[in-house]
Amino acid sequence: QLQLVESGGGLVQPGGSLRLSCAASGFTLDPYAIGWFRQAPGKEREGVSCIMSSRISTDTNYVDSVKGRFTISRDNAKNTAYLQMNSLKPEDTSTYYCAAGTVFCNGDFARRRWDFWGQGTQVTVSS
Repeated sequence: QLQLVESGGGLVQPGGSLRLSCAASGFTLDPYAIGWFRQAPGKEREGVSCIMSSRISTDTNYVDSVKGRFTISRDNAKNTAYLQMNSLKPEDTSTYYCAAGTVFCNGDFARRRWDFWGQGTQVTVSS
């Protein structure tokens, strides 16, 4: 079965940190770009970050609201991608999803067609 599984979400105080993981099973992540997205209740899905397939480049992209706070990375040996989230704010509260696809991580990566999606993990930032 081809799937992505996110983990690492939870409840954290403002200013805290979390690291989300996105593990692939049934296929290898190496050929694919990885995207992280989030969606809060009543809001549209937002593209948070993207990292290119390592076969192409090491380019990354971030939505402005998380630049300098979030870092996307991948470990092809572990077939896993990560989203390190620091200095978390209440407005970061959302369900976070990872996706894999043959896309370029340019400014409109969120509007591209992604091939695989995870089920999501909840991140709540609250005191």
